[in-house]
Amino acid sequence: MRQGLADGDAQSTALPVEIGFLSHHGHAPDTLRRAAIFAQAAGVSPDEFLLREGMIPEDDFFRALAAELGLPFLASPRLSPEVRYPDSVLADVAPLARANASFVAAPRGPALADLLKTRSRHRLLAITTPTRLREAVFRAQSPLIARRAAHELADKAPHLATDVSYGQIALLFISLTLISFGLVHAFGPAIGILGAALGPLFLAIIVLRIAASILGNPVEPLVQPPRDEDSDLPVYTVIAALYREKRVVARLLDALERIDYPTSKLDIKLVLEADDRETPGALRSSDVPGNVEILIAPPGEPRTKPRALNVALPLARGRYTVIYDAEDVPDPGQLRLAVSRFAEAPPRVACLQARLTIDNTDDTWLTRLFTIEYAALFDVFNPGLAEIGSPIALGGTSNHFRTSLLRKVHGWDAWNVTEDADLGIRLARLGYEVRDLPSSTLEEAPGTLRLWMRQRTRWMKGYVQTAASHTRKPWIMLRQLGLWRFSGALALTWGAVLSALVYPLFTGLYVASWLAGPEQALGLRLATAFKAYALTLFVSGLASVLIPACVALHRRKLWRLLPWILLLPLYYGLVSVAAWRGLWELAIAPFRWNKTSHGLARTSRAGLFQKHQAKPAVTRSLNTAPP
Repeated sequence: MRQGLADGDAQSTALPVEIGFLSHHGHAPDTLRRAAIFAQAAGVSPDEFLLREGMIPEDDFFRALAAELGLPFLASPRLSPEVRYPDSVLADVAPLARANASFVAAPRGPALADLLKTRSRHRLLAITTPTRLREAVFRAQSPLIARRAAHELADKAPHLATDVSYGQIALLFISLTLISFGLVHAFGPAIGILGAALGPLFLAIIVLRIAASILGNPVEPLVQPPRDEDSDLPVYTVIAALYREKRVVARLLDALERIDYPTSKLDIKLVLEADDRETPGALRSSDVPGNVEILIAPPGEPRTKPRALNVALPLARGRYTVIYDAEDVPDPGQLRLAVSRFAEAPPRVACLQARLTIDNTDDTWLTRLFTIEYAALFDVFNPGLAEIGSPIALGGTSNHFRTSLLRKVHGWDAWNVTEDADLGIRLARLGYEVRDLPSSTLEEAPGTLRLWMRQRTRWMKGYVQTAASHTRKPWIMLRQLGLWRFSGALALTWGAVLSALVYPLFTGLYVASWLAGPEQALGLRLATAFKAYALTLFVSGLASVLIPACVALHRRKLWRLLPWILLLPLYYGLVSVAAWRGLWELAIAPFRWNKTSHGLARTSRAGLFQKHQAKPAVTRSLNTAPP
């Protein structure tokens, strides 16, 4: 017996101190030794490797630690009201709600090694798990966390926060009323003034779209970067805000598991809402990996995605942070490519925007047109804007950030329902750049007009919020951006909104002017000049729609969708309806979040994998459509 104990002690002493004690608590030394070897190769501490790889349940690990140290294990610690957020979670230690200054800890890495080496029992009263400690901090500081998630930007940088007052809304509607009055009672002069006022803005959009189409931005890197050793890669945080996503949460976990990145260096955070019952149920029935943390956002207003993201951001442990949506399937190599691009980029590059592409293209006519729109936006327009140095209205997902800079700009605006567009403009105003990341993320497009209209109404409402907020003091914005980038920002915000609002009117007038003649249609004397002006806007506007779409279909090898381009004028008519709905909703429910339902797709252009499908040895790129 003594010889057996001596052998066990010898085996445990040969192991790293962070996990060696586990051999005294029923865990095979050979398994622990292999884990230590893999942990060294990955460049992480052995305990982190064990836990994040799911080789040992979190409860088992920390109960064994408590037993090894002779300290109590607390399953539900009651913390002092003085506990600090997020400091206590990041430090893995928090004060208990007792008269004396006793603490509970969930030590990891160097702190765990130090504790096991010194065997000090005076600094700690109890041990718990990181999950239980985090949940206890959320219980103790729920109001603080909710307020910080909703108001940090407004508190720290009020001049950059969304602040669309009822006065601004009233002014907007008064302007629209005056325009309508003018069109009814003095149609010719009114349309002339309106066209002259909006023409430069529309021409700016047209020039940007056509210029972006000329630049070469393939959907995959022309030269693949060298593959870094796992030990050289930094910790990468992945955040996904989920609400009533039971249909897709298992697929999201599968997609994240397929990412070609060391599991022990992925810090994945899923943020759920307190009143969501279906998503936690779906997670309980799934095999949740050890590197996934489930955060429950404290109740509060507004009920928006950016507020949920702000709950997770203070807890991000990665050097970089990426945002994914519930239905996303990112290219497996996306994070490695982002690390390589960040390493090459200057420090002022705060964000890399990956390419979004629609997977359920063949569901309906609407998803086909959505695919064309997304391809033109993310494969042509945004990469072109990044190349010429223009501000970019970010997409809502697959944004890769330097975590420190994302915190420095105070995260997302919880009160803006297109927080992505707002953040893109805010980064530009603060002197940072957004660049393109030629790696794709598959998305699900709404397949019915009702779902599409709800989503697009929210987008257009958010663009009005973004435009109105950032141009409250346009002279400050002009000083921050300079004339060229200021013009680009105006085109991306007010240009997108106003062009959608007047699209049916201007298109109808153009057609009417050529059918009935400008004298009959408008009562204008300068018919030739008007026709030339209208023809220039119409043809160049049509070119700015068709050219990026054709270039995008070529890059995606989706020429089979070319005939559907003919329906784009109808599609943008629907966008106009959504814009007017967005204006109305801005007046009656400015912060309402029209959630997009996921998991309804009937087709898959890229052949999405099924749940529990085996992970292949070599993962296929998602950047191009299969033949």
